[in-house]
Amino acid sequence: MELVLSLVFVLLAGALFLAFFRLARGPSLPDRVIALDLISIIIAAMIGAYVIWVQQPVLLDAVTVVAVVSFFGAVACARYLERRSSDGE
Repeated sequence: MELVLSLVFVLLAGALFLAFFRLARGPSLPDRVIALDLISIIIAAMIGAYVIWVQQPVLLDAVTVVAVVSFFGAVACARYLERRSSDGE
């Protein structure tokens, strides 16, 4: 089980690196918003894997908080981008 969890952490770290690369490179604001949302999902997955590793289910509250904050952030950014695109017409 420890080997599997180690592999999960390595793969999630690689995904996190690629998401940071997309966040830095862009090329547009919606790409960056999606990359930021992906980063928060990957962090929630890392916390979830850590919960399995240390067998402390109390830390699942942190996963829930990260997921909810990520969702509201994505909704707020989508509304901002929608208003910005409709004002430009």
